[in-house]
Amino acid sequence: MKKRYSTIKEVAGPEIFLSPFNMSEYKDLVNHDDKSQENSNTAISQETEVYSLTDSTADEEEEVKEVIPSMDDFRDELDRSFRKISEGDIVKGTVIGISDNEVVLDLGYYAEGIIKLEELSNDPGFSIKADVKPGEEIFALVLSEDDGNGNILLSKKRADDILAWEKLRLSMEEKQVFKVKISSAVNGGVVTYLFGVRAFIPASQLALGYVEDTSAWVGKEIEACIITVDESKRKLVLSAKEVEKEKEAKQKQSKISRLQIGLVTTGKVEMIASYGAFVSIGEGLSGLLHVSQIADRRIKSPNEVIKLGDEVTVKIIDIKDGKISLSMKAVEEKDDIVEDVEEAPISYSSGEEATTGLAALLKNIKLD
Repeated sequence: MKKRYSTIKEVAGPEIFLSPFNMSEYKDLVNHDDKSQENSNTAISQETEVYSLTDSTADEEEEVKEVIPSMDDFRDELDRSFRKISEGDIVKGTVIGISDNEVVLDLGYYAEGIIKLEELSNDPGFSIKADVKPGEEIFALVLSEDDGNGNILLSKKRADDILAWEKLRLSMEEKQVFKVKISSAVNGGVVTYLFGVRAFIPASQLALGYVEDTSAWVGKEIEACIITVDESKRKLVLSAKEVEKEKEAKQKQSKISRLQIGLVTTGKVEMIASYGAFVSIGEGLSGLLHVSQIADRRIKSPNEVIKLGDEVTVKIIDIKDGKISLSMKAVEEKDDIVEDVEEAPISYSSGEEATTGLAALLKNIKLD
């Protein structure tokens, strides 16, 4: 028995051994400890399962996110790498390198493309550093499949000669506007380059007004459109004047759209005819003051009341087909006068081309 109690002592402690009736308390304590241990083990087991489940889910998510490329993903790259590039082909590449004497292209091929400086452009004013940009896409003609260093030798200017004329024809049909730099002055005009093709701009097509000294235009950048394309004669003609005329027409359209019928303003008589007078009302706009709208009484000639250069007060009585009709006799004393037509309220939009110069106003005039 001593051995037994010795064992209990070692387990339960001296306080249980000293009380004869503490054996049941000891059993309760032992049972309580066993249950606590079971609960602890159960909790640990549950935690382990949770962690295990969590780790498994995370692994599954990683597996879901991981995408294994298929052959289809590399089909384009494979097709490009296996295609054959031959002399005479026109290829497209991306600029990946620029030096003082050559441009390097990525062709999506096992070899890179090289364009020497002399094969880049026909334009004598061409600058390899200023006119070529990294990332730019370039079409070029294959001159040689191997330049001796494992690269493909190309020519941009020869590709331009082949491709440019069709682009130029389409650009003329679409009335595209280009920014070009004048490279030289020649007899009767100036020379520039578009898509690598030499283009001529006659002096009469450089500006709206008369151009006397074409050499003053060399080095300038201007906007121009194509007016003649003839591949058989290698003739390309541009016009900056047409671009300026289009801009002027749009500006007049914008100005006339701000005018309101009934607006009263002042203007200057700039021309007198038997049927009336033309009055400039500012902002480059002119209106017709018909002879019947000059005075309350009947007059035979505008000269009976007004003279060239006179400043008159007029009212806008009609705006039609881009033409402005004015009246002096419709002006009333109570009317407010708008000195600057640009400040007129925006309440009218003609929807027509604004052609309010004298030539347009004279058109289709019927004499009494």
